[in-house]
Amino acid sequence: MVPAHARNPFASLEFYLGSGGFIMPVLVLITIVLWYGIGYRWLLLDRGTQKSVRVMIGALQRGKSLPSHGIVPQAIAMGVAIVGRHHDELRERLDLAFMSYDSEIKRYGRLVSTLVAVAPLLGLLGTVMGMITTFESLGDMTLFSQSGGIAAGISTALFTTQMGLIVAVPGVIAKSILDRRERQIRLDLAQIKDLLCTEQMELPRTAT
Repeated sequence: MVPAHARNPFASLEFYLGSGGFIMPVLVLITIVLWYGIGYRWLLLDRGTQKSVRVMIGALQRGKSLPSHGIVPQAIAMGVAIVGRHHDELRERLDLAFMSYDSEIKRYGRLVSTLVAVAPLLGLLGTVMGMITTFESLGDMTLFSQSGGIAAGISTALFTTQMGLIVAVPGVIAKSILDRRERQIRLDLAQIKDLLCTEQMELPRTAT
């Protein structure tokens, strides 16, 4: 006979969460917060286009439009506008204007890193608690009891370990992709400032 929780998906989910003890709701909450942070950063760290910074700056200076979304095109548009309005202390002005981008691309980065590290540790905590329950039941020679007995201890140990890994492994993969995107955008922002400052310095030489 097939158990009821095997026929009903919601009952299966309830059974799965209940088998892991009080650690499971915490891991579920961490999963929700983690993937909110990952989703936010995934949209935030969208470069907007695959074109190089030099190509985009040249296109904007020739009057062509850039994509309206993405940090890099927005930063280029802001940088070119600053160059058009100011000629003195250009590097300082660009550094000040780009500070908002520098802080923005770090948003939720530390949160994602922390939750990715905490999830497997909570799974390990559940494993330890499950083993403690198991050994206590072995000492009492209790297979099933009001507190769950050996079966509940083993269930808690296995399910929390599994859930911790389910949360952490995809999170680590997504985090590595996002960290690579963040590094690339930082390089792009630095290149924007370097190119705009270099062009501004070369203008007097070209004029002569």
